[in-house]
Amino acid sequence: MATKTASKLARALADCKVPAGSLAIGWLGQAGFVLKSPGGTLLAIDPYLSNSCESLGAGVGLDMKRLVPAPLTPEELLPFQAIAFTHSHQDHVDPETIQPYFKAGGKGPFIAPHDASDLLKKLGARADQIKLTWQNHVEVVGDFTVKATFAIPFDGGDMTHVGYLIDVRGGPRFYFTGDTDYNDILHLSVGPYRPDIMATVINGAFRNLSPRDGALLAKAITPKWVVPCHHDLFGDNSLPDRLLRTNLVLQGIGDSFCPLIQGELRIFARADDADRPALTT
Repeated sequence: MATKTASKLARALADCKVPAGSLAIGWLGQAGFVLKSPGGTLLAIDPYLSNSCESLGAGVGLDMKRLVPAPLTPEELLPFQAIAFTHSHQDHVDPETIQPYFKAGGKGPFIAPHDASDLLKKLGARADQIKLTWQNHVEVVGDFTVKATFAIPFDGGDMTHVGYLIDVRGGPRFYFTGDTDYNDILHLSVGPYRPDIMATVINGAFRNLSPRDGALLAKAITPKWVVPCHHDLFGDNSLPDRLLRTNLVLQGIGDSFCPLIQGELRIFARADDADRPALTT
């Protein structure tokens, strides 16, 4: 049987030697990210690698057909030391990503809040493969420290949404908002940790942060780089990421705008050497 050719991103992750004090980040599209540390630890967040939401959207009259091919296959998640989820919505915990991953021999572990954890169990995960998390809870994965952060749900369904602060030893600190509406608690809880990179959802139509909200949050948190996401993949949930830049300019921080290219890695170094609180505090 012929060996399937690895995707461009899988090859890049395998080949990438992350310098000390740095972090490699790749965007999967939608709210998905992959991270690689100097120690070689691989961490995925919310990998949506199928087109399963097309039928879900059709059922409610929305165009949720995938506009851009997935840059990884579910099987290419096998080398990852952990997969983290922010909540249980299908474009975050995706059955058509998780089940092929299991079929290929994937065993996690998964970092997940309660509702996402329950869904993972329904999809075949064992309890011992899941590291349950909640706001302010910390997990260590290789040379990553992963702290769940405050987030506000879309509706009364999954009430256990989180974002993540991710630290790599000696390197930059990454904050992913997760799907959340705006609230001052976002910056009051995350700002003191002084993340270097902030990845923000900007799909306000689904009661998440809008481009204006993302810029206001960035102004309060002051990261060096602001990465837009969750705006690109579905016809009825998309908008130009440049609208985030517009709002960052209006806030006087336009230089922080840092769009990533789907399926490509970018290496970030720590923005400064100033002391900051450890994520365990």
